[in-house]
Amino acid sequence: MTDLIPAPRSVVAGSGEVRLTAHSRLYAGDGTEGVEHWLRTVLGQATGLPLREGREHDEAAGDGIALRLDPRLGPEEYRLVSDRRGVLAEGGSAAGVFRGAQTLRQLLGPDAFRRATLGRGRVWAVPHVTIEDGPRFRWRGLMLDVARHFMPKDGVLRYIDLMAAHKLNVLHLHLTDDQGWRVEIRRYPRLTETGSWRARTKIGHRASPLWDDRPHGGHYTQDDLREIVAYAAERHISVVPEIDVPGHSQAAIAAYPELGNADVVDTASLTVWDTWGINPNVLAPTDHTLRFYEGVLEEVLELFPADAGPFSPFVHIGGDECLKDQWRASKTAQKRIGDLGLAGEDALQAWFIGHFDGWLAARGRRLIGWDEILEGGLAPGAAVSSWRGYAGGVGAARAGHDVVMCPEQQVYLDHRQDAGPDEPVPIGYVRTLEDVYRFEPVPAELTPGETARVLGTQANVWTEVMEDQGRVDYQTFPRLAALAEVAWSDLPAPADRDFAGFERRMTTHYRRLDALGVAYRPPTGPLPWQRRPGVLGRPIDGPPPRL
Repeated sequence: MTDLIPAPRSVVAGSGEVRLTAHSRLYAGDGTEGVEHWLRTVLGQATGLPLREGREHDEAAGDGIALRLDPRLGPEEYRLVSDRRGVLAEGGSAAGVFRGAQTLRQLLGPDAFRRATLGRGRVWAVPHVTIEDGPRFRWRGLMLDVARHFMPKDGVLRYIDLMAAHKLNVLHLHLTDDQGWRVEIRRYPRLTETGSWRARTKIGHRASPLWDDRPHGGHYTQDDLREIVAYAAERHISVVPEIDVPGHSQAAIAAYPELGNADVVDTASLTVWDTWGINPNVLAPTDHTLRFYEGVLEEVLELFPADAGPFSPFVHIGGDECLKDQWRASKTAQKRIGDLGLAGEDALQAWFIGHFDGWLAARGRRLIGWDEILEGGLAPGAAVSSWRGYAGGVGAARAGHDVVMCPEQQVYLDHRQDAGPDEPVPIGYVRTLEDVYRFEPVPAELTPGETARVLGTQANVWTEVMEDQGRVDYQTFPRLAALAEVAWSDLPAPADRDFAGFERRMTTHYRRLDALGVAYRPPTGPLPWQRRPGVLGRPIDGPPPRL
Protein backbone atom coordinates (compact mmCIF):
# COMPACT_ATOMS: atom_id res chain seq x y z
CA MET A 1 0.00 0.00 0.00
CA THR A 2 2.88 2.34 0.71
CA ASP A 3 4.52 1.59 -2.67
CA LEU A 4 2.38 4.03 -4.65
CA ILE A 5 4.12 6.24 -7.24
CA PRO A 6 3.73 9.16 -7.24
CA ALA A 7 3.36 9.33 -3.47
CA PRO A 8 -0.11 10.48 -2.36
CA ARG A 9 -0.74 13.35 0.03
CA SER A 10 -2.49 11.30 2.72
CA VAL A 11 -2.91 7.55 3.29
CA VAL A 12 -4.89 6.07 6.18
CA ALA A 13 -4.81 2.28 6.21
CA GLY A 14 -7.69 0.06 7.29
CA SER A 15 -7.68 -3.58 8.37
CA GLY A 16 -9.54 -5.46 5.63
CA GLU A 17 -9.86 -5.62 1.85
CA VAL A 18 -12.39 -5.41 -0.97
CA ARG A 19 -12.27 -8.45 -3.23
CA LEU A 20 -13.33 -7.98 -6.82
CA THR A 21 -15.22 -10.94 -8.25
CA ALA A 22 -17.33 -11.88 -11.23
CA HIS A 23 -20.26 -10.32 -9.35
CA SER A 24 -18.58 -6.94 -8.77
CA ARG A 25 -20.12 -3.98 -10.54
CA LEU A 26 -18.77 -0.63 -11.68
CA TYR A 27 -21.00 2.39 -11.17
CA ALA A 28 -20.41 5.79 -12.82
CA GLY A 29 -21.99 8.93 -11.46
CA ASP A 30 -22.83 11.81 -13.78
CA GLY A 31 -19.73 13.17 -15.51
CA THR A 32 -17.56 10.09 -14.92
CA GLU A 33 -18.73 7.93 -17.81
CA GLY A 34 -15.43 8.26 -19.71
CA VAL A 35 -13.44 7.13 -16.68
CA GLU A 36 -15.84 4.21 -16.24
CA HIS A 37 -15.25 3.09 -19.84
CA TRP A 38 -11.46 3.31 -19.45
CA LEU A 39 -11.41 1.54 -16.08
CA ARG A 40 -13.70 -1.29 -17.21
CA THR A 41 -11.51 -1.80 -20.28
CA VAL A 42 -8.12 -1.95 -18.54
CA LEU A 43 -9.28 -3.89 -15.48
CA GLY A 44 -11.37 -6.22 -17.64
CA GLN A 45 -8.34 -7.05 -19.76
CA ALA A 46 -6.06 -7.63 -16.78
CA THR A 47 -8.46 -9.45 -14.45
CA GLY A 48 -10.89 -11.13 -16.80
CA LEU A 49 -13.74 -9.82 -14.64
CA PRO A 50 -16.80 -8.41 -16.45
CA LEU A 51 -17.34 -5.48 -14.04
CA ARG A 52 -20.89 -5.04 -15.24
CA GLU A 53 -22.59 -1.68 -15.02
CA GLY A 54 -23.94 -0.81 -11.60
CA ARG A 55 -26.92 1.42 -11.01
CA GLU A 56 -25.59 2.71 -7.73
CA HIS A 57 -22.92 1.96 -5.15
CA ASP A 58 -24.09 -1.35 -3.71
CA GLU A 59 -23.08 -1.04 -0.07
CA ALA A 60 -24.69 -4.35 0.84
CA ALA A 61 -22.49 -6.33 -1.56
CA GLY A 62 -19.33 -4.49 -0.60
CA ASP A 63 -17.41 -5.65 -3.67
CA GLY A 64 -18.17 -2.95 -6.23
CA ILE A 65 -16.46 0.20 -7.51
CA ALA A 66 -18.18 3.59 -7.69
CA LEU A 67 -17.01 6.75 -9.45
CA ARG A 68 -18.40 10.15 -8.49
CA LEU A 69 -17.74 13.86 -8.75
CA ASP A 70 -17.32 15.95 -5.60
CA PRO A 71 -17.31 19.70 -6.35
CA ARG A 72 -15.61 20.39 -3.03
CA LEU A 73 -12.38 18.91 -4.43
CA GLY A 74 -10.00 20.66 -6.81
CA PRO A 75 -10.11 19.72 -10.52
CA GLU A 76 -7.45 17.00 -10.25
CA GLU A 77 -7.89 16.15 -6.59
CA TYR A 78 -9.37 12.81 -5.64
CA ARG A 79 -10.46 10.81 -2.65
CA LEU A 80 -10.23 7.01 -2.80
CA VAL A 81 -12.01 5.04 -0.07
CA SER A 82 -11.91 1.26 0.15
CA ASP A 83 -13.93 -0.16 3.04
CA ARG A 84 -16.66 -2.67 3.83
CA ARG A 85 -19.03 -0.90 1.41
CA GLY A 86 -16.68 -1.33 -1.57
CA VAL A 87 -14.41 1.11 -3.39
CA LEU A 88 -15.37 4.74 -4.01
CA ALA A 89 -13.28 7.11 -6.14
CA GLU A 90 -14.36 10.75 -6.01
CA GLY A 91 -12.78 13.68 -7.82
CA GLY A 92 -13.34 17.37 -8.33
CA SER A 93 -13.69 16.65 -12.05
CA ALA A 94 -13.49 13.65 -14.32
CA ALA A 95 -9.72 14.23 -14.39
CA GLY A 96 -9.57 13.86 -10.62
CA VAL A 97 -11.62 10.66 -10.74
CA PHE A 98 -9.26 9.36 -13.43
CA ARG A 99 -6.21 10.05 -11.23
CA GLY A 100 -7.93 8.14 -8.43
CA ALA A 101 -8.65 5.26 -10.80
CA GLN A 102 -4.93 5.07 -11.62
CA THR A 103 -4.20 4.76 -7.90
CA LEU A 104 -6.83 2.02 -7.63
CA ARG A 105 -5.04 0.16 -10.41
CA GLN A 106 -1.76 0.33 -8.49
CA LEU A 107 -3.46 -0.97 -5.33
CA LEU A 108 -4.60 -4.07 -7.22
CA GLY A 109 -0.98 -5.07 -7.87
CA PRO A 110 1.44 -5.05 -10.83
CA ASP A 111 -0.56 -7.63 -12.80
CA ALA A 112 -3.39 -5.11 -13.06
CA PHE A 113 -1.23 -3.40 -15.69
CA ARG A 114 -1.26 -6.39 -18.05
CA ARG A 115 -3.36 -6.58 -21.22
CA ALA A 116 -4.69 -10.08 -20.56
CA THR A 117 -5.42 -12.12 -17.47
CA LEU A 118 -2.81 -14.63 -16.31
CA GLY A 119 -5.41 -17.24 -15.50
CA ARG A 120 -8.38 -18.15 -13.36
CA GLY A 121 -8.36 -18.36 -9.61
CA ARG A 122 -6.41 -15.18 -8.97
CA VAL A 123 -7.52 -12.94 -6.10
CA TRP A 124 -8.00 -9.29 -6.99
CA ALA A 125 -8.16 -7.32 -3.76
CA VAL A 126 -8.04 -3.64 -2.82
CA PRO A 127 -6.84 -3.10 0.76
CA HIS A 128 -9.08 -1.05 3.01
CA VAL A 129 -7.63 2.45 2.84
CA THR A 130 -8.54 6.11 2.57
CA ILE A 131 -6.34 8.16 0.23
CA GLU A 132 -6.69 11.90 -0.26
CA ASP A 133 -4.51 13.32 -2.96
CA GLY A 134 -3.93 16.06 -5.49
CA PRO A 135 -1.10 17.50 -7.60
CA ARG A 136 1.48 20.07 -6.59
CA PHE A 137 1.82 21.42 -10.15
CA ARG A 138 -0.78 21.93 -12.87
CA TRP A 139 1.64 21.19 -15.76
CA ARG A 140 3.27 17.76 -15.42
CA GLY A 141 4.73 16.89 -18.75
CA LEU A 142 6.86 14.88 -21.12
CA MET A 143 8.43 16.37 -24.23
CA LEU A 144 8.75 13.65 -26.86
CA ASP A 145 10.98 14.38 -29.85
CA VAL A 146 9.55 12.49 -32.82
CA ALA A 147 11.43 14.63 -35.37
CA ARG A 148 14.99 13.31 -34.94
CA HIS A 149 13.80 9.70 -34.89
CA PHE A 150 10.21 9.09 -35.92
CA MET A 151 8.01 7.23 -33.44
CA PRO A 152 5.09 5.49 -35.16
CA LYS A 153 1.60 6.40 -34.00
CA ASP A 154 1.15 3.27 -31.88
CA GLY A 155 4.30 4.19 -29.97
CA VAL A 156 2.93 7.64 -29.19
CA LEU A 157 -0.36 6.13 -27.96
CA ARG A 158 1.67 3.76 -25.78
CA TYR A 159 3.55 6.69 -24.26
CA ILE A 160 0.27 8.44 -23.53
CA ASP A 161 -0.78 5.38 -21.52
CA LEU A 162 2.57 5.36 -19.71
CA MET A 163 2.16 9.05 -18.89
CA ALA A 164 -1.36 8.47 -17.60
CA ALA A 165 -0.12 5.68 -15.34
CA HIS A 166 2.23 8.23 -13.74
CA LYS A 167 -0.38 11.01 -13.43
CA LEU A 168 1.33 13.20 -16.04
CA ASN A 169 -0.98 15.45 -18.01
CA VAL A 170 0.90 17.26 -20.83
CA LEU A 171 2.45 15.63 -23.91
CA HIS A 172 4.67 18.18 -25.64
CA LEU A 173 5.08 16.73 -29.14
CA HIS A 174 8.15 18.00 -30.99
CA LEU A 175 6.95 17.57 -34.56
CA THR A 176 9.47 19.43 -36.75
CA ASP A 177 13.22 19.92 -36.90
CA ASP A 178 16.16 19.90 -39.30
CA GLN A 179 16.07 16.10 -39.45
CA GLY A 180 12.40 15.62 -40.28
CA TRP A 181 8.90 17.11 -40.61
CA ARG A 182 6.28 14.84 -39.04
CA VAL A 183 2.86 16.50 -39.49
CA GLU A 184 0.79 16.36 -42.68
CA ILE A 185 -0.03 19.86 -43.96
CA ARG A 186 -2.41 19.50 -46.88
CA ARG A 187 -1.76 22.83 -48.51
CA TYR A 188 2.00 22.14 -48.46
CA PRO A 189 2.33 18.45 -49.39
CA ARG A 190 6.11 18.54 -49.95
CA LEU A 191 6.63 19.07 -46.22
CA THR A 192 5.98 15.37 -45.80
CA GLU A 193 6.72 14.13 -49.33
CA THR A 194 10.25 15.54 -49.08
CA GLY A 195 10.70 16.80 -45.55
CA SER A 196 9.77 13.66 -43.62
CA TRP A 197 12.59 11.46 -44.99
CA ARG A 198 16.37 11.63 -44.80
CA ALA A 199 18.77 9.50 -46.83
CA ARG A 200 20.89 8.34 -43.89
CA THR A 201 21.43 8.97 -40.18
CA LYS A 202 24.46 9.69 -38.04
CA ILE A 203 24.96 6.98 -35.39
CA GLY A 204 25.92 8.52 -32.07
CA HIS A 205 27.30 12.00 -31.56
CA ARG A 206 27.94 14.17 -34.61
CA ALA A 207 31.71 13.50 -34.22
CA SER A 208 31.10 9.77 -34.63
CA PRO A 209 32.38 8.23 -37.89
CA LEU A 210 29.46 5.79 -37.96
CA TRP A 211 26.42 6.08 -40.25
CA ASP A 212 23.20 4.16 -40.71
CA ASP A 213 22.82 4.21 -44.51
CA ARG A 214 19.16 3.24 -44.46
CA PRO A 215 16.66 6.01 -45.24
CA HIS A 216 14.76 7.08 -42.14
CA GLY A 217 11.44 8.85 -41.89
CA GLY A 218 7.71 8.87 -41.47
CA HIS A 219 4.96 11.28 -40.56
CA TYR A 220 1.53 11.44 -38.95
CA THR A 221 -1.48 11.96 -41.14
CA GLN A 222 -3.98 14.52 -39.97
CA ASP A 223 -6.29 11.72 -38.87
CA ASP A 224 -3.40 10.13 -36.95
CA LEU A 225 -2.97 13.35 -35.00
CA ARG A 226 -6.70 13.69 -34.38
CA GLU A 227 -6.60 10.17 -32.97
CA ILE A 228 -3.60 10.98 -30.76
CA VAL A 229 -5.30 14.09 -29.39
CA ALA A 230 -8.57 12.24 -28.73
CA TYR A 231 -6.76 9.29 -27.12
CA ALA A 232 -4.86 11.67 -24.86
CA ALA A 233 -8.00 13.64 -23.97
CA GLU A 234 -9.72 10.43 -22.86
CA ARG A 235 -6.82 10.04 -20.41
CA HIS A 236 -6.96 13.72 -19.39
CA ILE A 237 -3.69 14.60 -21.11
CA SER A 238 -3.29 17.77 -23.17
CA VAL A 239 -1.17 17.52 -26.34
CA VAL A 240 0.92 20.62 -27.10
CA PRO A 241 2.34 20.59 -30.66
CA GLU A 242 5.69 22.16 -31.47
CA ILE A 243 6.38 23.69 -34.89
CA ASP A 244 9.95 24.97 -34.65
CA VAL A 245 10.78 28.46 -36.04
CA PRO A 246 12.89 30.26 -37.17
CA GLY A 247 15.78 27.82 -36.54
CA HIS A 248 15.76 24.02 -36.64
CA SER A 249 14.03 24.33 -40.03
CA GLN A 250 16.19 22.61 -42.67
CA ALA A 251 13.59 19.90 -43.35
CA ALA A 252 11.05 22.58 -44.27
CA ILE A 253 13.60 24.47 -46.40
CA ALA A 254 14.55 21.23 -48.18
CA ALA A 255 10.89 20.86 -49.16
CA TYR A 256 10.31 24.53 -50.01
CA PRO A 257 13.69 26.22 -50.76
CA GLU A 258 12.11 29.69 -50.95
CA LEU A 259 11.72 29.56 -47.14
CA GLY A 260 15.50 29.78 -46.69
CA ASN A 261 17.99 32.59 -47.18
CA ALA A 262 18.45 31.97 -50.89
CA ASP A 263 20.54 35.11 -51.38
CA VAL A 264 23.21 33.59 -49.10
CA VAL A 265 23.07 29.83 -49.66
CA ASP A 266 21.90 27.55 -52.47
CA THR A 267 18.74 26.44 -50.67
CA ALA A 268 17.63 24.36 -53.67
CA SER A 269 20.50 21.97 -52.97
CA LEU A 270 19.61 21.40 -49.31
CA THR A 271 18.30 18.04 -48.18
CA VAL A 272 16.81 16.90 -44.91
CA TRP A 273 19.72 16.99 -42.46
CA ASP A 274 21.31 13.65 -41.61
CA THR A 275 23.42 14.63 -38.61
CA TRP A 276 23.04 16.43 -35.27
CA GLY A 277 23.92 19.79 -33.78
CA ILE A 278 22.89 23.41 -34.38
CA ASN A 279 22.11 23.99 -38.03
CA PRO A 280 22.96 27.31 -39.77
CA ASN A 281 20.08 27.04 -42.26
CA VAL A 282 17.31 29.16 -40.75
CA LEU A 283 14.13 30.64 -42.14
CA ALA A 284 14.26 33.86 -44.14
CA PRO A 285 12.43 36.73 -42.39
CA THR A 286 10.18 37.46 -45.36
CA ASP A 287 6.46 38.04 -45.76
CA HIS A 288 6.30 34.81 -47.77
CA THR A 289 7.75 32.85 -44.83
CA LEU A 290 5.24 34.44 -42.45
CA ARG A 291 2.30 33.61 -44.73
CA PHE A 292 3.60 30.05 -45.23
CA TYR A 293 3.79 29.33 -41.52
CA GLU A 294 0.46 30.99 -40.90
CA GLY A 295 -0.92 28.42 -43.33
CA VAL A 296 0.84 25.64 -41.46
CA LEU A 297 -0.50 26.84 -38.13
CA GLU A 298 -4.05 27.19 -39.43
CA GLU A 299 -4.08 23.44 -40.04
CA VAL A 300 -2.25 22.72 -36.78
CA LEU A 301 -4.89 24.63 -34.80
CA GLU A 302 -7.59 22.52 -36.39
CA LEU A 303 -5.75 19.30 -35.51
CA PHE A 304 -5.05 20.38 -31.93
CA PRO A 305 -8.27 22.10 -30.79
CA ALA A 306 -8.15 24.46 -27.84
CA ASP A 307 -10.87 22.61 -25.94
CA ALA A 308 -9.13 19.19 -25.80
CA GLY A 309 -7.62 19.80 -22.35
CA PRO A 310 -6.60 22.53 -19.92
CA PHE A 311 -3.32 23.21 -21.74
CA SER A 312 -4.62 22.62 -25.27
CA PRO A 313 -4.69 26.37 -26.07
CA PHE A 314 -0.88 26.34 -26.09
CA VAL A 315 1.15 26.02 -29.30
CA HIS A 316 4.92 25.68 -28.99
CA ILE A 317 6.93 27.52 -31.65
CA GLY A 318 10.45 26.53 -30.58
CA GLY A 319 12.53 29.68 -30.98
CA ASP A 320 15.77 28.13 -29.72
CA GLU A 321 19.26 27.87 -31.18
CA CYS A 322 18.64 30.18 -34.14
CA LEU A 323 22.04 31.02 -35.61
CA LYS A 324 22.13 34.50 -37.12
CA ASP A 325 25.05 34.14 -39.56
CA GLN A 326 22.87 33.88 -42.67
CA TRP A 327 20.79 36.87 -41.58
CA ARG A 328 23.96 38.92 -41.12
CA ALA A 329 25.03 38.06 -44.66
CA SER A 330 21.57 38.36 -46.25
CA LYS A 331 20.63 41.62 -47.97
CA THR A 332 16.97 40.62 -47.62
CA ALA A 333 17.30 40.13 -43.87
CA GLN A 334 19.28 43.33 -43.44
CA LYS A 335 16.69 45.29 -45.39
CA ARG A 336 13.97 43.88 -43.12
CA ILE A 337 15.97 44.99 -40.07
CA GLY A 338 16.31 48.47 -41.53
CA ASP A 339 12.67 48.75 -42.62
CA LEU A 340 11.49 47.76 -39.14
CA GLY A 341 14.02 49.98 -37.36
CA LEU A 342 15.39 47.06 -35.39
CA ALA A 343 18.63 47.03 -33.42
CA GLY A 344 20.01 43.92 -35.12
CA GLU A 345 19.60 40.23 -35.77
CA ASP A 346 18.55 39.36 -32.22
CA ALA A 347 15.78 41.91 -32.47
CA LEU A 348 14.81 40.43 -35.84
CA GLN A 349 14.21 37.06 -34.17
CA ALA A 350 12.15 38.78 -31.48
CA TRP A 351 10.07 40.40 -34.23
CA PHE A 352 9.61 37.01 -35.90
CA ILE A 353 8.44 35.37 -32.66
CA GLY A 354 6.30 38.38 -31.81
CA HIS A 355 4.46 38.07 -35.11
CA PHE A 356 3.29 34.56 -34.28
CA ASP A 357 2.61 35.52 -30.69
CA GLY A 358 0.08 38.07 -31.93
CA TRP A 359 -1.24 35.76 -34.65
CA LEU A 360 -1.97 32.99 -32.16
CA ALA A 361 -3.41 35.36 -29.55
CA ALA A 362 -5.84 36.73 -32.14
CA ARG A 363 -7.17 33.18 -32.50
CA GLY A 364 -7.56 32.57 -28.80
CA ARG A 365 -4.38 30.54 -28.47
CA ARG A 366 -1.23 30.95 -26.38
CA LEU A 367 2.33 30.85 -27.62
CA ILE A 368 4.96 28.96 -25.65
CA GLY A 369 8.60 28.67 -26.65
CA TRP A 370 12.08 27.88 -25.39
CA ASP A 371 13.65 30.51 -23.17
CA GLU A 372 15.48 32.25 -26.04
CA ILE A 373 12.15 33.85 -26.95
CA LEU A 374 12.57 36.13 -23.92
CA GLU A 375 15.30 38.00 -25.79
CA GLY A 376 13.62 41.09 -27.16
CA GLY A 377 10.46 40.90 -25.05
CA LEU A 378 7.23 38.92 -25.17
CA ALA A 379 3.55 39.70 -25.19
CA PRO A 380 1.88 39.18 -21.77
CA GLY A 381 0.09 35.93 -22.64
CA ALA A 382 3.13 34.04 -23.92
CA ALA A 383 4.80 31.35 -21.80
CA VAL A 384 8.35 30.05 -21.59
CA SER A 385 9.93 26.58 -21.44
CA SER A 386 13.07 27.19 -19.37
CA TRP A 387 15.71 24.77 -20.68
CA ARG A 388 19.06 26.55 -20.22
CA GLY A 389 19.04 26.18 -16.46
CA TYR A 390 16.87 28.17 -14.08
CA ALA A 391 17.74 31.64 -15.39
CA GLY A 392 15.15 31.71 -18.16
CA GLY A 393 12.42 30.66 -15.77
CA VAL A 394 13.41 33.30 -13.24
CA GLY A 395 13.48 36.01 -15.89
CA ALA A 396 10.16 34.95 -17.37
CA ALA A 397 8.38 34.77 -14.01
CA ARG A 398 9.70 38.19 -12.99
CA ALA A 399 8.48 39.59 -16.31
CA GLY A 400 4.99 38.21 -15.65
CA HIS A 401 5.11 35.16 -17.92
CA ASP A 402 4.05 31.63 -17.08
CA VAL A 403 6.90 29.13 -16.97
CA VAL A 404 7.45 25.42 -17.46
CA MET A 405 10.71 24.38 -15.79
CA CYS A 406 12.72 21.82 -17.79
CA PRO A 407 16.41 22.65 -17.30
CA GLU A 408 18.82 20.64 -19.40
CA GLN A 409 21.11 19.98 -16.46
CA GLN A 410 18.34 18.24 -14.52
CA VAL A 411 15.58 16.72 -16.66
CA TYR A 412 16.96 16.07 -20.14
CA LEU A 413 16.50 12.32 -20.22
CA ASP A 414 18.76 11.83 -23.24
CA HIS A 415 21.61 12.53 -20.81
CA ARG A 416 23.44 9.47 -19.51
CA GLN A 417 22.34 7.77 -16.31
CA ASP A 418 25.74 6.66 -15.04
CA ALA A 419 29.41 7.48 -15.56
CA GLY A 420 30.29 3.87 -16.33
CA PRO A 421 31.51 2.73 -19.75
CA ASP A 422 28.46 0.54 -20.40
CA GLU A 423 25.96 3.38 -20.85
CA PRO A 424 24.75 3.34 -24.47
CA VAL A 425 25.88 6.45 -26.38
CA PRO A 426 26.79 8.51 -23.31
CA ILE A 427 25.44 12.02 -23.82
CA GLY A 428 25.77 15.02 -21.54
CA TYR A 429 25.95 15.08 -17.77
CA VAL A 430 25.34 12.11 -15.51
CA ARG A 431 21.75 12.42 -14.31
CA THR A 432 20.92 9.48 -12.06
CA LEU A 433 17.51 8.46 -10.79
CA GLU A 434 18.37 10.17 -7.52
CA ASP A 435 19.41 13.36 -9.32
CA VAL A 436 16.01 13.58 -11.00
CA TYR A 437 14.24 12.78 -7.72
CA ARG A 438 16.03 15.69 -6.02
CA PHE A 439 15.19 18.17 -8.80
CA GLU A 440 13.28 21.21 -7.53
CA PRO A 441 11.24 22.97 -10.23
CA VAL A 442 10.74 26.27 -8.37
CA PRO A 443 13.82 28.54 -8.32
CA ALA A 444 14.61 29.48 -4.74
CA GLU A 445 14.94 33.20 -5.48
CA LEU A 446 11.35 33.67 -6.67
CA THR A 447 8.86 35.56 -4.54
CA PRO A 448 5.49 33.91 -3.75
CA GLY A 449 3.87 35.95 -6.51
CA GLU A 450 6.53 34.95 -9.00
CA THR A 451 6.33 31.31 -7.88
CA ALA A 452 2.68 31.31 -8.91
CA ARG A 453 3.92 31.78 -12.48
CA VAL A 454 5.55 28.33 -12.46
CA LEU A 455 2.94 26.19 -14.19
CA GLY A 456 4.98 23.10 -13.50
CA THR A 457 7.69 20.97 -15.01
CA GLN A 458 8.40 18.41 -17.68
CA ALA A 459 11.10 15.95 -18.73
CA ASN A 460 12.51 16.32 -22.23
CA VAL A 461 13.37 13.29 -24.36
CA TRP A 462 15.49 14.29 -27.35
CA THR A 463 15.95 11.35 -29.69
CA GLU A 464 19.15 11.95 -31.68
CA VAL A 465 20.62 8.77 -30.20
CA MET A 466 17.33 6.91 -29.66
CA GLU A 467 16.61 5.04 -32.86
CA ASP A 468 13.76 2.84 -31.62
CA GLN A 469 11.23 2.29 -28.85
CA GLY A 470 13.62 0.26 -26.71
CA ARG A 471 16.17 3.08 -26.63
CA VAL A 472 13.50 5.64 -25.77
CA ASP A 473 12.28 3.40 -22.96
CA TYR A 474 15.81 2.94 -21.64
CA GLN A 475 16.52 6.65 -21.44
CA THR A 476 13.09 7.63 -20.16
CA PHE A 477 12.50 5.02 -17.47
CA PRO A 478 12.79 4.78 -14.54
CA ARG A 479 13.71 8.48 -14.39
CA LEU A 480 10.29 9.60 -15.61
CA ALA A 481 8.78 7.94 -12.52
CA ALA A 482 10.98 10.19 -10.36
CA LEU A 483 9.99 13.28 -12.34
CA ALA A 484 6.32 12.30 -12.01
CA GLU A 485 6.64 12.26 -8.22
CA VAL A 486 8.47 15.59 -8.23
CA ALA A 487 5.67 17.10 -10.33
CA TRP A 488 2.74 15.53 -8.44
CA SER A 489 3.72 15.09 -4.81
CA ASP A 490 4.32 17.80 -2.23
CA LEU A 491 7.89 16.75 -1.47
CA PRO A 492 10.24 18.38 1.05
CA ALA A 493 13.34 20.30 0.01
CA PRO A 494 15.66 18.29 -2.26
CA ALA A 495 18.21 17.47 0.44
CA ASP A 496 15.46 16.18 2.74
CA ARG A 497 13.72 13.89 0.25
CA ASP A 498 13.52 10.22 1.17
CA PHE A 499 15.23 8.73 -1.84
CA ALA A 500 15.79 5.44 -0.03
CA GLY A 501 12.03 5.21 0.47
CA PHE A 502 11.46 6.02 -3.19
CA GLU A 503 13.90 3.27 -4.21
CA ARG A 504 12.05 0.82 -1.99
CA ARG A 505 8.72 1.74 -3.65
CA MET A 506 10.40 1.39 -7.03
CA THR A 507 10.96 -2.32 -6.40
CA THR A 508 7.21 -2.76 -6.86
CA HIS A 509 7.04 -0.14 -9.59
CA TYR A 510 9.61 -2.01 -11.69
CA ARG A 511 7.15 -4.91 -11.70
CA ARG A 512 4.46 -2.55 -13.00
CA LEU A 513 6.83 -1.39 -15.74
CA ASP A 514 7.57 -5.04 -16.55
CA ALA A 515 3.85 -5.70 -16.89
CA LEU A 516 3.59 -2.69 -19.20
CA GLY A 517 6.49 -3.96 -21.33
CA VAL A 518 8.81 -1.03 -20.63
CA ALA A 519 12.48 -1.64 -21.48
CA TYR A 520 13.75 0.53 -18.61
CA ARG A 521 17.31 0.78 -17.35
CA PRO A 522 17.66 -1.73 -14.50
CA PRO A 523 19.02 -0.31 -11.23
CA THR A 524 22.06 -2.57 -11.60
CA GLY A 525 22.95 -1.13 -15.01
CA PRO A 526 22.20 -1.84 -18.65
CA LEU A 527 21.46 -5.35 -19.79
CA PRO A 528 23.85 -6.73 -22.44
CA TRP A 529 21.51 -5.90 -25.32
CA GLN A 530 20.99 -2.35 -24.04
CA ARG A 531 24.65 -1.46 -24.41
CA ARG A 532 26.10 0.01 -27.60
CA PRO A 533 29.88 -0.45 -27.41
CA GLY A 534 31.93 1.63 -29.78
CA VAL A 535 29.29 4.28 -30.51
CA LEU A 536 30.75 7.69 -29.74
CA GLY A 537 28.79 9.89 -27.38
CA ARG A 538 29.36 13.36 -25.99
CA PRO A 539 30.51 12.94 -22.39
CA ILE A 540 30.84 16.14 -20.40
CA ASP A 541 33.31 15.73 -17.58
CA GLY A 542 32.70 17.15 -14.15
CA PRO A 543 29.54 18.31 -12.42
CA PRO A 544 26.87 20.25 -14.30
CA PRO A 545 27.18 24.05 -14.19
CA ARG A 546 25.52 25.98 -11.41
CA LEU A 547 21.90 26.78 -12.17
